[in-house]
Amino acid sequence: MKKFLDTDFLLESETAKRLYHGVAARQPIIDYHCHLDPSLIAGDANFDNLTQIWLAGDHYKWRAMRANGVEERFCTGDASDEEKFMKWASTVPDTLRNPLYHWTHLELQRYFGIEELLNPDSAKEIYEQAGKMLQSEAYSVRNLIRKMNVEVICTTDDPVDTLEHHRQIRDDGFETKVLPAWRPDKAMAVEDAAAFNHYLDRLEQAADTSISTFMDLLTALQNRHDYFHEMGCRISDHGMEHFYADKFDHLDIERIFTKIRKGRALNKKEVEQFKSAMLIELAVMDHDSGWAQQFHVGAIRNNNTRQFIDLGPDTGFDSIGDFKMARDMSRFLDRLDQQNQLARTIVYNLNPVDNALMATMINNFNDGVTPGKMQFGSGWWFMDQKYGMTEQINTLSSLGLLSRFVGMLTDSRSFLSYPRHEYFRRILCNLVGEDVEKGEIPNDPSLTDNLIQNVCYCNAKEYFAL
Repeated sequence: MKKFLDTDFLLESETAKRLYHGVAARQPIIDYHCHLDPSLIAGDANFDNLTQIWLAGDHYKWRAMRANGVEERFCTGDASDEEKFMKWASTVPDTLRNPLYHWTHLELQRYFGIEELLNPDSAKEIYEQAGKMLQSEAYSVRNLIRKMNVEVICTTDDPVDTLEHHRQIRDDGFETKVLPAWRPDKAMAVEDAAAFNHYLDRLEQAADTSISTFMDLLTALQNRHDYFHEMGCRISDHGMEHFYADKFDHLDIERIFTKIRKGRALNKKEVEQFKSAMLIELAVMDHDSGWAQQFHVGAIRNNNTRQFIDLGPDTGFDSIGDFKMARDMSRFLDRLDQQNQLARTIVYNLNPVDNALMATMINNFNDGVTPGKMQFGSGWWFMDQKYGMTEQINTLSSLGLLSRFVGMLTDSRSFLSYPRHEYFRRILCNLVGEDVEKGEIPNDPSLTDNLIQNVCYCNAKEYFAL
């Protein structure tokens, strides 16, 4: 019987062990999509305890705690940090077969050297031991990043952000590149006229220009896009339910924009047309600047109205959606391709039912010039676990080129999430190793080692020109 979380965790063959320990484990990490707070990196902050660095903002853990009967005050409420941690510790034994059980103990081991299982009996000692370590200089945010051999971090930033913290990090000479990534979702969020107009007021200030027409809006966004580029940004990201590809002309969009700028609500058709136009215009900006664009699709958000009113978004009440994907995705990509303005593109799919759909659709738009131009992104959110990663890798391998895959990202708000890259690398090495052992892949290190190194590191470095 294997020991839990030993050095060969998830590695089921000698080939898998060689690939992981000999190749994958030593590759630097390029975390090209995450939600880390750049102000904490700029200030080289320390956290007082595990609750602050581990539970704050972690809707994965909150969902598990709620499912385990833990009251909201111990998740997002006014309970003390120690009380919240104790409730999480009491939940951990009930997360068996959930990836949270693996991630929790990987993080305790890799950052703190704690191999004891987290449960109510061990919780107080672990809380105190890790807390003392976190308050030391060796456990500042930058040193946590160094500890995990992170070469590049791309945060997620709104067009109105000043990027002052990115500038400070760069000026400090921190050896890990911390770059902004452009996330213009609010510039498309026209469902709420008041909120949209409030956002445009902020955009006017950031771009130092007035916004009275749709063309003014595009000018302001281009201004900010150029500024992001100056600050090292080379990646955009969009979080959407599905792709938008309604037919539109610019006269219609100007009319729709005038209507909402006057504070009037748009109907469903107008919302779809405006989003379709904006998505094309933003994609053209990315292409013209030589950026890569990312699309995270398939989430249905804020399902619990009562909790949304009380707690707001991103608190653990989102799930997988069942949106129609193929037709509008085809139209959107095809329009850009016809204009010769389709940037390097990564699509992340949340509903595994659509894996093959996504993998085959993107391959319609590879141009025969840029290797791996169109990417079927890593399993994300509800799919960034062993099952989801395996399904994504197998689908990509069957219908595309695994050898061109840009690999894993954390998509996390926590500075303790970098073992997720290890988790992915172990799963990848195990799958490739299994194929070698079965004789389905040649037992040729010049092939397999190159594949593993490229997927874990080299492909992302080349793809994003980092």
